[in-house]
Amino acid sequence: MIPASWMSDPVQVGARTAWGEARGEGNNGMAAVLCVGRNRAIRPAWWGHDLCSVFLHPWQFSCWNAADVNLSKLLTVTDMDAQFREATALAQALVGGHLTDMTKGADHYYDTRSLRPSWASSQFYCCTIGHHAFYRVGPFGEG
Repeated sequence: MIPASWMSDPVQVGARTAWGEARGEGNNGMAAVLCVGRNRAIRPAWWGHDLCSVFLHPWQFSCWNAADVNLSKLLTVTDMDAQFREATALAQALVGGHLTDMTKGADHYYDTRSLRPSWASSQFYCCTIGHHAFYRVGPFGEG
């Protein structure tokens, strides 16, 4: 269960999302995941209206899914973990407005080691960072 104190803390939620989704991708991968969240929050839609609601929206960032093996890990990780400290610093930069968007405006991504999801064919490809391919709705974020 997600502690209530995190539900409205974008640094906690963002750091845990970045760590849960992309700790194996290093700082660039974790930063890219955070940028996707920010890009969604900038354009509120069904996926949420702020960083916390975007990151915690059901079935959007798989690390928060009840059946995901990363959920129990991200709920218990502490700053004793070096990658989590890095994720926290990146989330602080995001919240402070100092994280550069290397995804070119992406609001979706998937792990290229898995099958290409059907939604990707209707999205605009932005870039690949590590093992994640990044996309956005429309070539200029329309939609």
